[in-house]
Amino acid sequence: MSGLLQRLLTPTATVQRDTVRLRLDDSDEIEVLRVRDPRARRLKLSVDERGARLTLPSRASLAAGEQFLQANRAWLQQQLARFSNDALPVPALQLRQPGQLLLRGEQLPVHWQEGRFTRIGIEAGSACIQLPARAGEPALRRALREFYEAQMRADVGRWLPTYLPGLPRAPTRLRLKVMSSQWGSLAPDGTMALDLALILGRPSAFEYVLVHELCHLLQANHSPAFWAEVEARFPRWREERDYFHAEGRRLKASLRLLLGTPPASGG
Repeated sequence: MSGLLQRLLTPTATVQRDTVRLRLDDSDEIEVLRVRDPRARRLKLSVDERGARLTLPSRASLAAGEQFLQANRAWLQQQLARFSNDALPVPALQLRQPGQLLLRGEQLPVHWQEGRFTRIGIEAGSACIQLPARAGEPALRRALREFYEAQMRADVGRWLPTYLPGLPRAPTRLRLKVMSSQWGSLAPDGTMALDLALILGRPSAFEYVLVHELCHLLQANHSPAFWAEVEARFPRWREERDYFHAEGRRLKASLRLLLGTPPASGG
C-alpha cells in the first residue's frame, strides 16, 4: 500500500482535552487545560485570557507533561500575572446591549438600530450597528469581521502607495486573518498576510507592520540590511515594536472575544 493511500485510509486522530491542577505556591492553585493534539510536535505551554494550556504530542506521557508543568511553574506564574485587571481584553459585545467597539486604539460607544440589513458604520465618534430583528450572535460576529476587514483594507489602500516607490513590486495578494503570534507575513509568491487585530490598535503600529512586510520584498530575512530598509521608510519602528510588546496580547485577546473565535492555531 502506498504511503499516500495509507494516510487517506488511516482514521484521523482526534484532539483530546481534560484539565489538571497545578499549585503555583502555598496558596495559589490553578487549573490548566491539557490538550493531546496529534499535530503537535513538542510539549508546549501557553497562556491567554482564558488561562493556561498545556499541549502534548501523541507520544508524550502524562508524566512528561506534569514534569514540564513543574519545570515552567515560574514562567507560568509570570505570564498569568500579565493578565491582571489592568491588562484584560476589551469585553465582547453583547447583542443589543450597551457596549464599546474597539477600533484604531479607541473604544467607541455602540448604538443599536433595527433595519432590513446588517450594517456597521462610524458616525460622530460612535459605532452604529444595524441588525434585522431576528439576527442573532452569528450574524453580529460575521458583521464585525467584515467591518474590521473593510477598515483594514481602507487603511492599507491609503498607506500602500506611499511605500511602493523603491520596491521591486507590489504584494500580489492581501490576506486578513486571525494570527496567534505574528502580526504579518510575506509568502515567497508575494502574498501578504496581516493580523486582523492590527485594526484594533493605534494606526501607527499597523502602518509599521505594513512597512515591515513590504521590506521583505527587498530582504527576505531579518538581517541588518533588512532593518536598514525599515529604518529608511519608518524611523519610528522601535516605538511601535515596544507598543506591541506592551499591548499586543491584549489586542489579540480582544479580537478573539469580539469575533467569538478560539485562539488561532498558527501565525
